[in-house]
Amino acid sequence: MFKMKKLLLVGVLCLAAAIGLSGCGGNQEAATSSSGGKVLKVGASVDFAPFEFQDEGQSEYQGFDMDLIRAIGKEMGYEVEISNIGFDGLIPALQAKNVDVLISGVTINDERKQNVDFSDPYYESGLTMVVREDEQNIKTFADLKGKKIAVQIGTTSAKEAKKIEGAEVKELNTPADCFMELKNGGVDAVVNDRPVNDYYIHKSGQTGVKTLPERLTSEDYGIAVAKGNKELAEKINAALKKLKENGEYDKIFAKWFGAQK
Repeated sequence: MFKMKKLLLVGVLCLAAAIGLSGCGGNQEAATSSSGGKVLKVGASVDFAPFEFQDEGQSEYQGFDMDLIRAIGKEMGYEVEISNIGFDGLIPALQAKNVDVLISGVTINDERKQNVDFSDPYYESGLTMVVREDEQNIKTFADLKGKKIAVQIGTTSAKEAKKIEGAEVKELNTPADCFMELKNGGVDAVVNDRPVNDYYIHKSGQTGVKTLPERLTSEDYGIAVAKGNKELAEKINAALKKLKENGEYDKIFAKWFGAQK
C-alpha cells in the first residue's frame, strides 16, 4: 500500500543536534569522497515506491527521487551518497548535519517550513481520477455525483470520495483491485493518489483506461535543506531548472510515470 506521509516529529531535534556530522549545511565545506570529489549527503526513507525503494537483490536505491537527486548532484558537480532513514527521522538527521538534503516525497507545508528550507517544487501530487478510455460523461470530479467510485481502503482517497454527493464508494484492498473493478464495469471511476495511479498504469501497461487532469487535492514535493542554507537551495534550484530545460527531467519522469506530466 502506498503509505501516507506523516507529519515529521520535531520534538527530538535537540537530542539529534548533538550527533552532528559535517555536511554542506550553513557555511561549512562540502564533504569529500575518497577520490577527492565533493559529496552531497542525501537522506531518504526508502520505502515509498515509485519515489524511493530497493528491490530484493539490488544494492542501489531506485525510484523517481533517487534518479532525480543523482541527476541534480551530477549537474552540481557532486557525488551523491544516499542514506536510508526512517521518515520521522529525516528532519532530525538534517538538523544534526548528518545529511545535507532530504528527498523522500516530502510535502512542502508551513509546519515543515519552520524547521527546514525547501527547493522549488519538483513534483505535484494530489488525488486524481481514472476512468475507462471510452468514458465521455465524466470529465471532472463534479461529474462523479451519484456515480460508483473505487478507492483503496484506508487512504485519503477513500475519505475524500465519501464527500462526493450521492457517490457509492467501494473500498478495495489494492490499486490492482480498483482498476480491475473499473475495467469490469463495476465502478465508473477510480480515485487515488496521483503517483499511485500514474505508476500503476505505467508499470502494469494497463490499457483501456485514462487519467483525467483535474486534481481533487493538490500538494507539492520539495527537496529540503537545513534552515537558512540558501546557498545550497539556490544550487539545487539551478540544477533542477537546467534538468527541466535540457529534457533530462522529462526522461526521468517518463521512466517512472509515463509521458504525461
